[in-house]
Amino acid sequence: MKPTWRKLGRLFTVEGENRHPKLLSHAANPLPVFLHDDTFRVFFSGRDSQNRSSVGAVDIDIEQLKVVKEHPLPFFEHGPKGSFYADGVSIGNCYTVDGVRYMLFMGWQSSGQQHWRGDVGRLIVNSDATLSIDRDTPFMGIDETDPISLSYPWVVENPDGGFDMWYGSTRTWDSGNGEMIHIINSAHSNDGDNWHRNGLAIPFEVGVAQAFSRPTIAKNPLGGLEMWFSYRSGNGEKYRIGYATTDAGTQWRLALNEVSIDASSEGWDSEMIEYPFVFDHKGKRYMLYNGNGYGKSGFGLAILERN
Repeated sequence: MKPTWRKLGRLFTVEGENRHPKLLSHAANPLPVFLHDDTFRVFFSGRDSQNRSSVGAVDIDIEQLKVVKEHPLPFFEHGPKGSFYADGVSIGNCYTVDGVRYMLFMGWQSSGQQHWRGDVGRLIVNSDATLSIDRDTPFMGIDETDPISLSYPWVVENPDGGFDMWYGSTRTWDSGNGEMIHIINSAHSNDGDNWHRNGLAIPFEVGVAQAFSRPTIAKNPLGGLEMWFSYRSGNGEKYRIGYATTDAGTQWRLALNEVSIDASSEGWDSEMIEYPFVFDHKGKRYMLYNGNGYGKSGFGLAILERN
């Protein structure tokens, strides 16, 4: 039998009065950072009354499936007017270079025009698991390869040297069916700071899978890599989680029918399921993910069962 994701339930949702004005709603893009034992600090993108996102966090025990500490203050706020992250910070993943742990994010800009614009930024994860900005300019911005908008980056260290990145890139805002074409491209860096962009990484198909978001990468036990991501088909459906694999080689294969996780028949993740983050802990593989409302209904946890 093929591996199957078993949902363990919703872990956290933004509730209660007297919340910080930058974290009034949403817990999108959950990103776990190991603290000790079975406890992870799960960073997320919360929103203020103007839908601008900042970074909050809760500490989760993933064995007991409960919040052990909710942090009331944001760890990092969206930037001032005119900055590349003035209208929001949506987090991707962490990676380490020369002993420094970085957290990548998508910085949002909404200038009042028809569409937003995204660039990639970088935060420093300090030794006490607090966050600070690495630079006030984009870590990676638009260029000839990515001329419109960038989104959620994911970086891993390449065992053969250097670092690999996968990230979202807009090709067009309207492909003819009312949906954008937003693809997953790749890049490589020798030093983790300067990147060579390689173009399209994951195959896409208009009307099937054409609006991708937030890739998460893990090693495939059978060889190669596995990727999970959010996607929309362009036929009016809301976000679902998709899957791709490199098998034993380097060419990605889109395999939506092998994802083994879907929206529930009812409840907090019945309308959509998106923004996965896959990670391993004590020999088990977990997935944090969002449900209805782009994270407005909180985030949950699933575990991979290999039968």
